[in-house]
Amino acid sequence: MKVVNVAVGIIIKRDSMDGDKYFVCRRAAHQHQGNKWEFPGGKVDTGETPREALKRELKEEVGIDVQGDPVLEFEINHKYPDKHVNLYIFTVDAFKGEATGNEGQEAKWVNLPTLSSLEFPEANAAIISHLQSN
Repeated sequence: MKVVNVAVGIIIKRDSMDGDKYFVCRRAAHQHQGNKWEFPGGKVDTGETPREALKRELKEEVGIDVQGDPVLEFEINHKYPDKHVNLYIFTVDAFKGEATGNEGQEAKWVNLPTLSSLEFPEANAAIISHLQSN
């Protein structure tokens, strides 16, 4: 079975007045788990650490420069029928630039209640639960 290592960024815009906002993107229809929402990130290349992959992918995919060393919150290992995915979940709340869908994907900032109502891939359920419990 194919194994894929993926660095994922929970990009947070801290706001004490309106509550924190989370940046999410919608997967293209032709992709694995198409049309579902996701936290941005991407595959870890050979010879690259998950943190390095995160910084590279967030620059490419959403146009932000991650500042400092994002915190690795936890890891998720999920088996789909066609592949095994290892997700490295980082919190990103220090960055430069304005997050956008650089690759043509729909993207938006949402609060936690809205986040909970969106359809995510199965592997992301633990991320949503983590955010709800903190």
